[in-house]
Amino acid sequence: MSDDHRGYELHEIEHIHMIDVISNLPDCILHHILSFMPTKEAVKTSILSTRWKNLWASVPNIDLDDALLYASEVDVRHPPEMTSFVSFVERVLRLRDASNIEKFRLSCRVCFDASQINSWIYHALMHSVHELDLCLFAEDPSVIPRSMFDSKSLVSLKIEMNCVVELPSRISFPRLKILHLSLVTFPNDDSTEKLFSGCPALEELVLLDCEWMNLNNIAISSSTLKSLSIDDLPYYGPLDGPCGCKIKIDAANLTFLEYIGYLSNEIFLDDVSSLVKACIHIPKPHERQKEVVCRTVDLLKGLRYVESLRISNSTLESLICADNWLDHFPVFPNMRHLVLTMEIRNHTIGVLMDLLNLCPSLKSVCLSEGFMRCMRLGENHSIWSAIPTCMSNCLKMATFKNFCANDSEICFIKCVLKYACVLEKMDIQCCKSQQGDLKKQRDARKELETVARTSAACVVKFS
Repeated sequence: MSDDHRGYELHEIEHIHMIDVISNLPDCILHHILSFMPTKEAVKTSILSTRWKNLWASVPNIDLDDALLYASEVDVRHPPEMTSFVSFVERVLRLRDASNIEKFRLSCRVCFDASQINSWIYHALMHSVHELDLCLFAEDPSVIPRSMFDSKSLVSLKIEMNCVVELPSRISFPRLKILHLSLVTFPNDDSTEKLFSGCPALEELVLLDCEWMNLNNIAISSSTLKSLSIDDLPYYGPLDGPCGCKIKIDAANLTFLEYIGYLSNEIFLDDVSSLVKACIHIPKPHERQKEVVCRTVDLLKGLRYVESLRISNSTLESLICADNWLDHFPVFPNMRHLVLTMEIRNHTIGVLMDLLNLCPSLKSVCLSEGFMRCMRLGENHSIWSAIPTCMSNCLKMATFKNFCANDSEICFIKCVLKYACVLEKMDIQCCKSQQGDLKKQRDARKELETVARTSAACVVKFS
């Protein structure tokens, strides 16, 4: 027998042995392995051997996605593909055993019969599902069983559905900790408030591109809520009418807040005194600029107890448009970390310094996009006439990203090194794009690594 043939046989024996080792694992471990697969793939394992024939039927996770059965482009006029998916789902649910479902994910790109989808979701609810993740291209809100809103088992609920969500008069999610709503249209004030108040254990709320046009005043009040993210749609209503909904947030234990949007709705931060981190991005408004600017100022004022703030350039630009914003702005006594996701410009550098003046306890600042190329900043610029308290007393870490070695950038870093008395590290990350001039960056590095600095402990690091 040749060495090649003997090697092939040994490889086959090892392969078979490996399969046997996996097959001999306890059911609970095999179920755990299969739970990471889409249900379509888990079902395929039934052909491996008798041992595997019915294992998939007890897997705690069900993942049904019609995109995995269709070609990349779906022809909704082609019924065989639709029928194939429906038949597959019906077969999976019919053959599955009576054990509880941990996670049920259903994604339908095609508009199926509403009652059919309703029955699939109902099946999951009857098996005490813990996590329900629905992505439905449906125009009929009856796809959602009304019994879902009285679920005693749900811990996580995620719905993406571009239509009005029908909310029953009674809503009770005693165990729900995570609620994500995407693209849904809220029906009215009363039922929407019942939805939020019907989740007494809620810890995470995400509202993505939801439509609030039917609402006037709404309160999100929760003593358990820890994380809130709102990504708002632009306002498309009449310019001379009332703009958006008033949303009051009362969450004494909230630690994370993210807002992205045009402030089409008015956000009132009633009690967010435990806030640790906030991320704010408000694009420059094209309409209702004065109204949006006022709302921006009010929103930022509500963040006065935050410890870490991430803010965009356009948000700072709104402050420039506000009348005497600095006179009415509070000090941020707890602010330790500030990240600016923006390219610093001639008209925002002053606002940045004003903001630093309001953060007497700031320990780290990060400028993530560098300076605008045409910016003009010298050591005698008016911004250095009053050095922020934090720079003199407590700033320990400064990060400057997208460094292009422009004169203004070099000047700014020199001044920080000069005035930051307790600075421990200046982290400079050079621009990696084609716009970056490598020779200028190398020359700037030599200059800044040897420049005099007030803090003897400060290290200048380039990357």
